[in-house]
Amino acid sequence: MAAYSKPALSFGQKLSLFLKLIVLAPPTILFNYIRCLAIAKSRNVALQPWFWFKCAFNKFALRHLSALQIQSISPPTVAMYKSWTRKRLAKAVSEAKSSANLSAQFLSQTLAVEIDSLPDGQSSLLWLGKNRSDPATTKIVYFFHGGGYGVPMLPGHFEWCLRAYLQAGFETKENVAVAVLQYALVPHEQYPTQLKQAAAGLSQLLSAGYKPENIIVGGDSAGGNLTLQLFGHLLHPHPEVVHSKLLQSNQKLAGAFLVSPWCGSQHNESWSFKKFGGIDMLSTETMNSGVNNVLGVSKEERDRYQEELRHGNGWAYPMDLDESHKKKWFEGLEQILGQVYMTAGEQEVFLEQIIDLKTVLEENKNLPLKFWSEKDAAHDWILLEGEKGVDGEGIRRMKAWTKEVFGLHAVIHNRPTTD
Repeated sequence: MAAYSKPALSFGQKLSLFLKLIVLAPPTILFNYIRCLAIAKSRNVALQPWFWFKCAFNKFALRHLSALQIQSISPPTVAMYKSWTRKRLAKAVSEAKSSANLSAQFLSQTLAVEIDSLPDGQSSLLWLGKNRSDPATTKIVYFFHGGGYGVPMLPGHFEWCLRAYLQAGFETKENVAVAVLQYALVPHEQYPTQLKQAAAGLSQLLSAGYKPENIIVGGDSAGGNLTLQLFGHLLHPHPEVVHSKLLQSNQKLAGAFLVSPWCGSQHNESWSFKKFGGIDMLSTETMNSGVNNVLGVSKEERDRYQEELRHGNGWAYPMDLDESHKKKWFEGLEQILGQVYMTAGEQEVFLEQIIDLKTVLEENKNLPLKFWSEKDAAHDWILLEGEKGVDGEGIRRMKAWTKEVFGLHAVIHNRPTTD
């Protein structure tokens, strides 16, 4: 499917979508919302009405709509990028003219629609920030968006990138740019297509002159999974991925962030799925369907995946490996990566997987790892901060970590703001 188009639905799929939106959505979202608030109150979790409503809405959409149905009513990632950038630029230009808002002036000179196509014709790099100035000194955030590989990028992703990464550059007078990977979505393209595209994107960045020590890689949810896939490929080249030897022996990336990463495909017996399935936007049913979209459902496809695991290969879902292979899979990570930042919501279904991943990564004694879990948050709360357009705790911590990794030091501005 082309990067700029929506999928065509059959008549039956359209009718199903209509009935779900008109008949099923209102009572289901209301029920989800009341349940989220009730569980939050019973656990002494902060009652954040807007956040829990978004959680309830997302729970409905991800549970009851297919990936194709969601894609049919959502702007494709490239279209969303163009729309968001132009609107945000217009706002910045207006604010820069009417006030002495230095942040608005910065954004008015920084935001522009810039797209670099990748060789496969299905993927591209979408740029935020001044990426053309000097590749040798520009700091790059290579960003993979979440959405179970089936949902296009949301406005909240772009807002998060602006507030955490571009703003880090503004506050330190350093050039920080974001390269967003627009990848092919499931079910039209399955694993390992997205890994091939992620590797091609990194190869293109390095070929353009951006230095590994100036590149941070990361993403949320499925984007966190794709980050782990790329780690695995850099350590153990995937046989189907052309771009294998991306880093020289003395090179390493500056760092990586994993926000609520999806790192395993086994959900039915997870204690965190059982405990938080009622309050989180994700559920066992949602994620089992997501795994089917990523790996396929045929016997041949599943046999191929099981064969990977038997040989100790954890590209797709490293937490599916047995205990001995998990540790071996990430051995040497400190040789290709400067440091890692992991986050989780203490009310999210992935919590068990994330804690297990943290334990495995900590086996790399020379790899600095920072872990933050948010008590009052479910899955991917930083995305919801971006959707609301606020500098919440998640965005503030991400910005601080970005400055730390890149060695950026704050410069005094006159009341910088991204409002």
